[in-house]
Amino acid sequence: MAVKSVKYYFYVRDVLLLSITAFGGPQAFLAMVLDIMVRKRGYLSENDLMELNALCQVLPGPTSTQTISAIGYRIGGPTLAYISLFVWVLPASLMMIIAAILIDYLQESGNGTLEFAKFIQPMAIGFIIYAAQRTIKIMIQTREAMVIMLLSAFVAFFYNSPFIFPVMLIVGGVSTSLKYHKQPKVEGKSGLNINWDNFLLWAGVLIFAAVLGHFTRLLPVRLFENFYRNGSLIFGGGQVLVPYLYTEFVEFKDYLSSEEFLTGYAISQGLPGPTFSISSYIGALSMREYGLTGQLLGGMVAAAGIFLPGTFLIFFVIRFWDDLKKYRPVRAALEGINAVSCGMLLAAAYLLFEPMEANTFNIIAIALTYCLLQYTKVPSPLIILIGILGGIGYSYVLAAF
Repeated sequence: MAVKSVKYYFYVRDVLLLSITAFGGPQAFLAMVLDIMVRKRGYLSENDLMELNALCQVLPGPTSTQTISAIGYRIGGPTLAYISLFVWVLPASLMMIIAAILIDYLQESGNGTLEFAKFIQPMAIGFIIYAAQRTIKIMIQTREAMVIMLLSAFVAFFYNSPFIFPVMLIVGGVSTSLKYHKQPKVEGKSGLNINWDNFLLWAGVLIFAAVLGHFTRLLPVRLFENFYRNGSLIFGGGQVLVPYLYTEFVEFKDYLSSEEFLTGYAISQGLPGPTFSISSYIGALSMREYGLTGQLLGGMVAAAGIFLPGTFLIFFVIRFWDDLKKYRPVRAALEGINAVSCGMLLAAAYLLFEPMEANTFNIIAIALTYCLLQYTKVPSPLIILIGILGGIGYSYVLAAF
């Protein structure tokens, strides 16, 4: 028992180390997990890690968070998994809540302007374009997937309701599952032995939050349901989350402005830990009218909402995934789901740029950011820091004249 406790302690400590040092997105995260948790600690084999990460990539929710939770589940069961989830999520979420509070304060004391963010707002578009290009290169491998991606982007341009996204995911998945015969057959297929506990937990929380929010109209409850629903639908990682959140909280509900959203997204690219932490920023600004306490509550509620569904789902699927992936329609459906996610990402770049002024400065900032990411090894946090410092300098010059 003592040996297990020591092992659990080291695992939680390693998760905390990752949460404050894992800059650079999912690729850097996976490399660090491989180095720390496989090679140094031996918590699991390299093959086990790659299998877990692949499973998390095909499930909705934050891939890095699900991977951390799944490793904790393998080592110490649900308790260690939830502890590791909390430790992984907390630092980035707190930093994004603090960012939201500071931005709100700066706007209140500066006549509602975000001049210090003049550089990083268009830079955020550059990050999204870079993410879209990399994601499309990985996920779009067939002509059918390309068509689905373009159709999804077209629909997202003109129908910005958040309720259209789950419909598009279903349609995309069904459309490619119909060509399952192109998938290779897998021998040794057996029946599925499914434990429904975590699925019922996931669905129960979703239904309860939706009903409670509808009848109470309490903003924290509605925020939790909004983020929980989004966390249950996002395929493709944090970059795909952007168009969903932008459409729902900026265009549909007007909880924050386009400038505030872009500023928060840019800041999130310069922080370690999960990229889904931008949800805490949005949640905090959504409850700014309730003061500091409301902002803290909004940020925490948003974090809980966005991270919990993916954790419930990975606990549910991990037990029978080896059998489920042998069914050809299931494997074929993933192509359409991923294609729709890529279409959403294309739409995000357009939707976030649309409110901005199409001037030379913004276009150069977007292009320069993309080129730095694509053709150099300058780390994302340093790019964002340069943009923030440039914006602060600009605001001082503007104030002086």
